[in-house]
Amino acid sequence: MRTILEVQKQLLPDLMDVLKKRYTILHQIMLSDVIGRRTLANSMQMTERVLRAETDLLKAQGLIEIDSAGMKISEAGYNLLQQLEPVAKELFGLSELEERIKQAYGLQKVVVVPGDSDVSPYAKRELGRAGAKALSSIMNDNDVVAVTGGSTTAEVAEQLTPPTSMKGVWFVPARGGLGESLEIQANTIASTMAKRTGAQYKLLHVPDLLSDHAYESLIQDPGVQEILQLIRQSRIVIHGIGDAVEMAKRRKLAPEIIDELQEQGAVSESFGYYFNGQGEVVHTMLTLGMRLQDIERTDVVIGIAGGKSKAAAIHSVLRFGQEDILIIDEAAAEVIVADME
Repeated sequence: MRTILEVQKQLLPDLMDVLKKRYTILHQIMLSDVIGRRTLANSMQMTERVLRAETDLLKAQGLIEIDSAGMKISEAGYNLLQQLEPVAKELFGLSELEERIKQAYGLQKVVVVPGDSDVSPYAKRELGRAGAKALSSIMNDNDVVAVTGGSTTAEVAEQLTPPTSMKGVWFVPARGGLGESLEIQANTIASTMAKRTGAQYKLLHVPDLLSDHAYESLIQDPGVQEILQLIRQSRIVIHGIGDAVEMAKRRKLAPEIIDELQEQGAVSESFGYYFNGQGEVVHTMLTLGMRLQDIERTDVVIGIAGGKSKAAAIHSVLRFGQEDILIIDEAAAEVIVADME
């Protein structure tokens, strides 16, 4: 496949540009469900006149449908995108990024999606779709899947549509999370994933950050002990990756703790742990849920994050060394690969 593409690039460079453009248009229409021409033109930084010519051609080929509500992908268009996905990764140079990161960190799998989640909602949606696909491909009946909170893992939940019901699977929050926005709490995401897959779920109704007294009190509660036992049996964990200082502020940590994190060189946060640029734990939140030893015992750890602004944080968590599957976007991947050189 790569050889054929290289030959085509040399003989028909214009054809490659056209293929990239039409693939991107079709792909964004798919991610949008329904979208207007003006909105799509703005997101692609393309004039409406040029976009109209392209979408009229796609409609004539039966790849999209256009009505008063906007444009949506047809079944034929969806099938074509599925067939083109490996080709598109080569065209956009994503396969090379995936392989370099995979080899550098000994990962089972790396998926790089086009775009930059910092500026494109479509890129974040594609991260969610890739995360859902990766998760569905490894889930077995009777698995326990732990999930952290965050906007990207919430997008995974929205995109999760496995081919068969997973009645024996349990979804659980990786830790407490009351206090965050409801839609991105781990409890909400775990229950959404369960409902979309026909699975079961248990929730952990405790705050993300606890005082010593509250921790000692809650850890003795039989109901909390029961859910913690289930969480610590997780075979799979899927988690987001955050910038250390941004996450500390979002959790309303004391200013002196934030200052301490900065002094210690904290770069990333995941699972309630803060890591420096070398992947070393520099701060631990007192929280109920998965511990590092639990994460190390799981069979598959899926990390998912995107955006150029998250690249340093993702690189930090990679150096921690517990990831098995990594799902990131093109903008983050390019920075990570550049940092490796």
